Amino acid sequence: METKFRGIIPPVSTILSETGGLDRDGMGLLVDKLIGSGVDGLFFLGSGGEFSQMSVEERKAVAEFAVKHVNKRVPVLIGTGSSSTREVIELSLHSKEIGADGVVVINPYYWPLSNENLFKHYSEIAKNVELPIILYNFPGLSGQDLSPDFVLSLIQQYSNIVGIKETVDSIGHIREMILKVKKEYPNFSVLCGYDDHLVNTLSLGGDGAISASGNFAPQLTIGIYQAFQEGDLTKMVELHQQLAFIPLMYKLDSPFVNVIKEAIKLTGPDISTHVLPPAQMLSFEKKARLKEILRKASLL
Repeated sequence: METKFRGIIPPVSTILSETGGLDRDGMGLLVDKLIGSGVDGLFFLGSGGEFSQMSVEERKAVAEFAVKHVNKRVPVLIGTGSSSTREVIELSLHSKEIGADGVVVINPYYWPLSNENLFKHYSEIAKNVELPIILYNFPGLSGQDLSPDFVLSLIQQYSNIVGIKETVDSIGHIREMILKVKKEYPNFSVLCGYDDHLVNTLSLGGDGAISASGNFAPQLTIGIYQAFQEGDLTKMVELHQQLAFIPLMYKLDSPFVNVIKEAIKLTGPDISTHVLPPAQMLSFEKKARLKEILRKASLL
């Protein structure tokens, strides 16, 4: 069986109205643009999708809209992570019910868990949800790393755990995940979460990226992925050097969901840049610095 989730799968920003509700028109514009650019899938309700600021009902509404609007044009992944195992299962069962292609599950945050309890958390989800599950390793936010040994022990027991999003600073972690886990399970998807690591991830035998730049500069990561597949290393390096400016944006604010939305608007389509608190609208000064970074990356 071929790896199902590979290539460039943007973690789509949730477009909101000024009152904080889902802006269906704006969201539809963004989704259509991304599909038109040639993405290999779309991931809704990740960190940049502001899931952590939403109620269960709001998350379900975004998921329903996403699956219906994409309408099977590309695979749809829904983020269902939570600090509550019961809530993850509820959201994941809902994702299956509405026709999503898979779920992405970050490990519980707030409490650091013993390895035994973390294993039981993912076991309960895998046993109760008949959908492909992608693990989401983001220790900078969750406070706890999913090690290659831990991941290997999970997928040895649960065949529906099919991949991992590695949002880690260390390429060594990604390398070990590929060499230790993917070597034994070749169809297990290893996808980087940071733009910086796309070239390294591909060259080590990984499968692609779920990175924020896919929202406003999909041509760069898609171009790198395609150039790698075609063996055009010169083009791959050129695009990688252009992409290298992008991570500077994410230092402009925290959380940087506002930065991504402003970048989407600056590069088109004309969407609302409203964000859910505690995130705030980007200041005029920071917008000016964002434009400067986008110019350096030749995106404006």
